Amino acid sequence: QSVLRLSIIAAVFQAALGIAFGLLAGSQSIIFDGFYGLVDATMTVLALLIAKLIAASAERGEHNRKLVERFTMGFWHLEPMVLGLNSMLLVGAAIYALLNSARSLMAGGNVIALDYAIVYALISLAAAASMGTYATFANRKIGSALIALDAKAWWITVAMTCALLMAFVFGYAVSGTRLDWVAPYIDPLVLIVVCIGVIPVPLKVIRHALQDILLVTPADLKQHVDQVAQDTVQRHGFDSFRAYVARVGRGRQIELFFIVPTQWPAKRLEEWDAIRNEVGEALGEESTDRWLTIVFTTDPEWAE
Repeated sequence: QSVLRLSIIAAVFQAALGIAFGLLAGSQSIIFDGFYGLVDATMTVLALLIAKLIAASAERGEHNRKLVERFTMGFWHLEPMVLGLNSMLLVGAAIYALLNSARSLMAGGNVIALDYAIVYALISLAAAASMGTYATFANRKIGSALIALDAKAWWITVAMTCALLMAFVFGYAVSGTRLDWVAPYIDPLVLIVVCIGVIPVPLKVIRHALQDILLVTPADLKQHVDQVAQDTVQRHGFDSFRAYVARVGRGRQIELFFIVPTQWPAKRLEEWDAIRNEVGEALGEESTDRWLTIVFTTDPEWAE
């Protein structure tokens, strides 16, 4: 949560800076950079709220009792929704900016105040690189998809700002020379390049978010669960098993049904619990992010 809070402050600062310098310089690419940061800051606020809900649902206490009672399955399903919404907004903003810059390019471009533009690019580059580095290193311990997306957004901003800075420096260098006619085309042209480079990144996030929302079974996790379940069937002499697996954000949902032969001698509940513990340990990665259900039944219909 502290990482996201700092990211929000930095994003709002950079967005305000970008819009202000964009208006001063008359640069569409800088205004887009600021607007991009503003959208990202808004979504980071939403991500912070989701992170708070997830943390609150994992705690036990009287102050969280009503929250846990109303959302007994937790809040992990909200994480991919936020990631998908954030990425779709960024793609929409980039497509809109791409169309506007193409229109500006065909209309002869526009002259911008390159000194303001270069100053902004230097400040923005330093801020974005600092936040991207901080979020990346912090997430090595946290392992949050929300922070991972936030860090990726900062590195996208770094790449965008580098492209802007190089274009502005080039424009400043050719001013007053034979290539002075190129200057009006620099701003819309660099924005087109930036948008084309930006769009594929959130598209990948949208694809992964949709997989989580639609509960698409991860092949690697399903293979691991099937192998553990098959070993358990052979070791204990069960008839068969059914496995249901999904990944929602950081959460992993696993349901295992073991079909036990009829007319088996009775076992104490402690013995069945021991088998459950055995399966849980074999699956590994026990944490609050795992939702594991293990059922024993003689009726296959209960497992379908």
